[in-house]
Amino acid sequence: MEQIECAEDLVKLIHGVGFLPFFRGNIAGFSVEEHCPAELWFADDREGPWEWKGPVIRTGTCVYGKLFGGKAGFVAKEWAPDLFNYRRDGYDFDARCDEGLAPYKDQAVMRAVAAQGKMLSKEIKRRCNYKKGGNVGFETVITRLQMQTYLVVSDFVYLRDRFGRPYGWGVAEYAPPELLFGEDFFSSAYKVSPARSKGSIEAHLKALLPQASAEEIAGLLG
Repeated sequence: MEQIECAEDLVKLIHGVGFLPFFRGNIAGFSVEEHCPAELWFADDREGPWEWKGPVIRTGTCVYGKLFGGKAGFVAKEWAPDLFNYRRDGYDFDARCDEGLAPYKDQAVMRAVAAQGKMLSKEIKRRCNYKKGGNVGFETVITRLQMQTYLVVSDFVYLRDRFGRPYGWGVAEYAPPELLFGEDFFSSAYKVSPARSKGSIEAHLKALLPQASAEEIAGLLG
């Protein structure tokens, strides 16, 4: 894979490989981290991978979230329907609730986000009472909903001081992927079985990553 030196390079690479974790993992050479020069991470004089995430997401050409064994990464838009079909295993979120498969904390988060469309993580925590003396385990809930593909990161929003200047780290904003791409886009894969979607992804990853073992690929798929 080529070196990444700007957001445009990152978009190109995501579409070249289809699936791209953000941080290095068990498969050597398969991450944004390993293909971006070290001097671009946390540089004072130019933007780097942390700052590119929001603009790349806003292109509408990929999805981003904790999609790889609970760790963050990008999936090209053309592969998203198969991934979502496999991960959801025939259940939209309402069906998962009807079958008693969605914990009440997951349901509360989904209701809060659905009421607003998109919501910052700090606002979800406030609405769902994740504070001292309240609910616990927010990261577990939000990671599970991303791995199940019911929520993705729709942007990173920077808080601003009283002079309108951005500061700190970008705060993750979450949304149901159907809000970003439309219901029909993801349902396009539902005409095939989740197992077939999984097989298509596995075949792609095996061809892309001949050095990876079956167990390592299975770890990526979750």
